[in-house]
Amino acid sequence: MSASTEPPVYTLAEGQPVQDPTSSVILRGPHVRGGGLGLLEDTQLIETLAHFPRERIPERVVHAKAAGAWGEFECTHDISDWCSAALFKEIGKKTEVLARLSTVAGEKGSADTVRDIRGFALKFKTEEGNWDFVGNDLPVFFIRDPVKFPSLNRSHKRHPQTAVADASMFWDFHNNNQEGAHALMQLFGGRGIPASLRNVNGFGNHTYKFGKPEDGTFKYVKIHFKPDDGIKTLSEEDATRLAGEAPDYHVKDMYNAIERGDYPTWTMMLQVMDPKEAENYRWNIFDITKIWPHKDYPLIPVGKLKLNKNPENHFQDIEQAAFSPSTLIPGIAPSADIMLHARMFSYPDAARYRVGPNYQQLPCNRAINVYSPYQRDGPMRMDGNYGSDPDYVRSSFRKIKSGPADVAHEEWVGKVQAYTSDVTEEDWEQPRTLWKMF
Repeated sequence: MSASTEPPVYTLAEGQPVQDPTSSVILRGPHVRGGGLGLLEDTQLIETLAHFPRERIPERVVHAKAAGAWGEFECTHDISDWCSAALFKEIGKKTEVLARLSTVAGEKGSADTVRDIRGFALKFKTEEGNWDFVGNDLPVFFIRDPVKFPSLNRSHKRHPQTAVADASMFWDFHNNNQEGAHALMQLFGGRGIPASLRNVNGFGNHTYKFGKPEDGTFKYVKIHFKPDDGIKTLSEEDATRLAGEAPDYHVKDMYNAIERGDYPTWTMMLQVMDPKEAENYRWNIFDITKIWPHKDYPLIPVGKLKLNKNPENHFQDIEQAAFSPSTLIPGIAPSADIMLHARMFSYPDAARYRVGPNYQQLPCNRAINVYSPYQRDGPMRMDGNYGSDPDYVRSSFRKIKSGPADVAHEEWVGKVQAYTSDVTEEDWEQPRTLWKMF
């Protein structure tokens, strides 16, 4: 809203002042009381009615219900000797962050306090581009072959005939795809129903490469965000009660905490593995149904995340926000994880459908420094469209500078074959360890 004390003049979308936003123009006979005929010349009525059914954009297929906020990340520990990513370049460096924390299976109107995974998505706005961290509050996932991803999520949603959640459908999928046993134990364990989104972990799940493109070195990492206020959960009874009494409990809790200055914070920590160790490690380090035990690879603190500003408008800042594991910056790169590769395609593809092909230009998604003249035109273009700059590569009329090199690639020798995800005895080792901890 404007800071001026003078009330604004109400107008139509094109700026035409309107005398009364509450009245339609009608044709009425001199002796007719009530009733009448609407007129096509009533632009206000037509504009109002035409806009209303177009206000909603497609909701996310998963992670539809969410709280969100702006904040900052501060680097607290120096890792510049092995990672050159912009946000880690010096201790004390601060980076703007947009956060979105969500349930997964439910629709936008669903209850917050259900037993479900929580999405933990962050957009770091660095001077070398946006970096999106797109994680969950569980350290492992249900599948490791992306072709199962649609089926997994359908089994957690509504039955195609009855249109209600179906436990038989849920368990039928998981009984026949048992690589997810570890994730199921996490979900149905003591941390399956958070008391607050301010008290959940954020796990990257995937293995990433952090490195220095300038010298061709990298390390494999797992990314963790640990809530400084600790993990807090709800009992099944309290969660069920709140689902009926306060279905937006988590969204309100996050918003109100930030409004009163009780800013939620997390410590960013890494597990770090040398590539040579990965070759002989006892588990496949790219399998997201498995963790790296902390006794093998302890957590290393690198920074602090603080959420300190509520969105000015939820639709503008949070609903239109788009996060993707493909949104990376120099110094951070994907590993040989097929689930990660599939998400790198699927997430921005969903955003182009849901928000539009120019979604990156919206303020919530826009990077600090952008020059991308080979992506032009399209619906709702709003950045000047690069004027007369050439829209083809290697033009002699407008020279461009090359960016820094990417993190070093692994060397691969192989053959094309079907990817199999057979469950073996190895898949039960970590669930067995977790069971003993229970």
